[in-house]
Amino acid sequence: MSFKILIAIFVFIQMTALAFSQEKELDPCEGVSLSTSVTKVNETFDDIDKNLVIRQNKKFDNVLQRQACIDHRLNIYRENNEQTKLKQYELRNNLVLLLTKSKEQENVNKTMFYRSAVSAGSFVYGKFIVRNINISASSCELLIEAVHYDRNSSIQNKYSFHIKNDANSWNIDRSSIDPYGQATYELRREHGVCVFRSIGVQTFVYGNTADVIEDNKNELIYYASLFLIGLSVFLVARTVFDDEDKFKAQEKLEDAESQTKEPVPTDIVLKYSRPFFKRYFSPIVKGMKNKKKIKEKYKRKLASSGLNKFLSPEDFFAFKLFLIIGFPILYLFLREFLEVQQDWPLMATPFISVFGFFYPDIWIDGKIANRQKEVVQNMPFIVDMLALSVEAGLDFVAAMQKVIEKAPKSALVDEFEIMIRETKVGASRAEALRAMSWRINSLPISSFCATLIAADSVGANIGPILKTLAAELRQKRSATIEKEGAKAATKILIPMIFLIIPAVMLVIAAPMALQFIGGN
Repeated sequence: MSFKILIAIFVFIQMTALAFSQEKELDPCEGVSLSTSVTKVNETFDDIDKNLVIRQNKKFDNVLQRQACIDHRLNIYRENNEQTKLKQYELRNNLVLLLTKSKEQENVNKTMFYRSAVSAGSFVYGKFIVRNINISASSCELLIEAVHYDRNSSIQNKYSFHIKNDANSWNIDRSSIDPYGQATYELRREHGVCVFRSIGVQTFVYGNTADVIEDNKNELIYYASLFLIGLSVFLVARTVFDDEDKFKAQEKLEDAESQTKEPVPTDIVLKYSRPFFKRYFSPIVKGMKNKKKIKEKYKRKLASSGLNKFLSPEDFFAFKLFLIIGFPILYLFLREFLEVQQDWPLMATPFISVFGFFYPDIWIDGKIANRQKEVVQNMPFIVDMLALSVEAGLDFVAAMQKVIEKAPKSALVDEFEIMIRETKVGASRAEALRAMSWRINSLPISSFCATLIAADSVGANIGPILKTLAAELRQKRSATIEKEGAKAATKILIPMIFLIIPAVMLVIAAPMALQFIGGN
């Protein structure tokens, strides 16, 4: 694989990786497990010291960030009245333990770390262990043993939380397990289950690796994307400096020929992309082993669209490769500039890259269709002028030259100019006509060229033939216009039924309805 192709691959990979990484940052609770499964740890509850708890600040921050995300989603689900998701996230809100019969033994002897804020930037830390859980149809009981770490000492105590169903109403048991009253927990009944919640305190299960795994994944993707960004910048910079002299020489040659070239098409995507893909991607494509297949695939498309003067097949394929990167960059820029991060998901970036690769094909197919339509529309007038010129005594080539001078500028006149140039460099009239038919790739033009080639081969007078062709083409054009007009009458029924008729009925029926409601 060419060294330069690696540039495009690395840039695309790093953009996709960074997109997924940023998506996790925007939605920190997405994919983070809230399960209570515990991984075996070496330390017992008594062995855990204050330093071990304090070193978990990053996990405490993660719990805080996840809680902010859950609160945000709760507000959205309340506004949209999405009851199923609302119930799910209400259970997750500030959840420490979910107490059910199936988890009664599983939750016993779980070690928890907690952190609560005393003031801005100042925290108190502690740990507690679940010693006992009793659940019945009418009550829930939870016994914990807590150790709170003060500045130079630790305070140990046991706390019991108990709630019961009294007259079809469950009470709430709330208590603080630190001397400052900051680390507050409550046991309550919600959605048919008992839940143990924290109030203004961050808590997680010591030994539960779910959060750590998610963090490591995000960090790995993030740092890998940064590495790929740096590598891409290095490769691009190296390529730019290596090819600078070669590109300048090529640019001078193109400037020398610019007087004979027409301006580049005004398509906005091509206009602003051309300097980049011509500079960096076209040399890559020209160095590829399968460039012959690329040339065969796009040569006729470019000729049919009239863009073969501005783009070579290699340039067109380079255009496709560039948009794999160009469209996502534009998408990300607009996303940040317009501040629509919530409405434009970063997960769409890979799909936009795929669309960027196929966009030039869609665009050039549209150009071909428009050009063929323009050629067919101008054919009757052009062929009439040819017939008059031939009957006036000019030969076919001279008649074409006269048409080029007198007729308005159009795609068919451009093709006649190309045909004249081909005959001047040695091509026969039949070869030039076949080439024109191949370039335009339209049935009326193919029929026109085939008729002229047949007449030329037998030496027939082409004046009457051209007049007959012009009459047939004009008749076909009239029939096509009538056909399109008949279709328009059918197409207008759709907006009439769904837009016009309801508006008319509203104007007519509204006064009658108001009178009926008013009792008049």
